[in-house]
Amino acid sequence: MQLLGIGSRINHNEFGKGVVTNVTSKQYWVTFMDSGLETIDIDSEFEVIEACEDEVDTISFAEVESSLVHILKKWSDASEVVNISDKWKGGKLIMEPGDTNLQGKEMTIDSFFHKITMVRDRLRVMEQKINSSKNLDEQEKIDLQQYITRSYGSLTSFNVLFKMKSQQFIGQKSK
Repeated sequence: MQLLGIGSRINHNEFGKGVVTNVTSKQYWVTFMDSGLETIDIDSEFEVIEACEDEVDTISFAEVESSLVHILKKWSDASEVVNISDKWKGGKLIMEPGDTNLQGKEMTIDSFFHKITMVRDRLRVMEQKINSSKNLDEQEKIDLQQYITRSYGSLTSFNVLFKMKSQQFIGQKSK
C-alpha cells in the first residue's frame, strides 16, 4: 500500500474529489470539494488521481501530545490540575486547641487543600516506583502497596474538598 503525501488528490466513492491535507498513522484528512473536511481510514477504498510523495509524518501532533502526557503522568512527579470544590474556595481552616491558653492555628482551605493534593501525588509516585522496582520481590511490592492503599483510605475524609469525584482518595474497597 502506497502512503499518500499531503497534496495528493483522490476520488472517493462517497465524498467525491478531494485533496489530502493531513496524514496521521491511521487516517487521511481530506478536504473534499462537495462535503468539506472529512477523515478517512488510510486503508479505505478510493481512486488516486494524483499522488504526492512528500515526506509524510505518520503520527499527528495530537498523538505525540497524548503519548507524552501519558508518559509524564506515569513516570514523573508532575501533577494534574486538581480543583477545590467551589463551596470551599476562599474559606479558612481554624484549629483551636483544647487548652485556651495555647494559640490556635488558622490557614486558608486552599493552602490546606494544596498540601493534601501534594501528599496524594507523592503517594502515587511512591506507588509507581514500588511497582517498577527491580529490587523488591512480588510479596514486598504487595505489602507496600497495601500500606499505600490504607494511607489513601485514611485520607478519604478530605474528599469533601475535591471538586471532581474522580480525583478523590479511594481506600480499600470492602468485599
